[in-house]
Amino acid sequence: MGVKSRVLVVGGTGYIGKRMVKASLAQGHTTFVLQRPEIGLDIDKLQMLLSFKELGAKLIEGSFSDHQSLVKAVKQVDVVICTMSGVHFRSHNLMLQLKLVEAIKDAGNVKRFLPSEFGVDPARMAHALEPGRVTFDEKMIVRKAIEDAGIPFTYVSANCFAGYFVGNLSQMGTLLPARDKVCLYGDGNVKAVYMDEDDIATFTIKSINDPRTLNKTVYLRPPENIISQRELVGIWEQLIGKELEKFSISAEDLLAPMKGLDFAGQVGIGHFYHIFFEGCLTNFEIGEGGVEASKLYPEVKYTRVHEYLQRYL
Repeated sequence: MGVKSRVLVVGGTGYIGKRMVKASLAQGHTTFVLQRPEIGLDIDKLQMLLSFKELGAKLIEGSFSDHQSLVKAVKQVDVVICTMSGVHFRSHNLMLQLKLVEAIKDAGNVKRFLPSEFGVDPARMAHALEPGRVTFDEKMIVRKAIEDAGIPFTYVSANCFAGYFVGNLSQMGTLLPARDKVCLYGDGNVKAVYMDEDDIATFTIKSINDPRTLNKTVYLRPPENIISQRELVGIWEQLIGKELEKFSISAEDLLAPMKGLDFAGQVGIGHFYHIFFEGCLTNFEIGEGGVEASKLYPEVKYTRVHEYLQRYL
């Protein structure tokens, strides 16, 4: 199974973090999960941490308010994977990640750091609409801190999480697939990339010891999951044996109500615009600074979109 590492997952009880812990264990790495005192009385997170122990993971105590505790935790491992934050990165989690970078720098032993990204490549989003651009700008601040500190890194661009973009046929405001009518963005023919979240973790863990991914961005673009929204809807229609009523929304109409929404709503609409009108996930070629995961690891049997949708039948 190749070289094994001592892996620390920060944010292991989160949406992607819990999958990262399990994937690391499944691939035979000695896996640690940061246990923060801030967990308090969150019984669900505590039970999840204990379940990781039962699977073979080790818990390391550490707090972002105690720099030396972070340094001590980091010194026990070779690889650090941060999965904090989800939809909205923003200033608090930016501060925490910068503290983690400082701890990794001071520890001086980490062979690879994977910061919390796993979505659209922020390096390609300097033009993104406000206010959602802050989610990309702040990730770039973390990248600069990593590179200025000389920390070996791998960035992972995982594109659209299937749970948020496949199950709902990429409709906003729901997580379930339509059975009567569906909204298409423009003509619905712009290509996006859809990834099963467990596959994101599998590909990510595959990359942590790979010299081909050192100081590069790993793009998750498995060929059969590069499809348009119209093709996504068509797959669902085949599965349920019914054609949905389709209506279209223009870019202008999508963006028109932005100013009246709260921050989360504005961010969401902006991201949907970039993905489904601009094609920001697929409108570029991967250059020298990047590699594509399914080409590096063809042995990974990733979940196809039609397989993912079957759970909603």
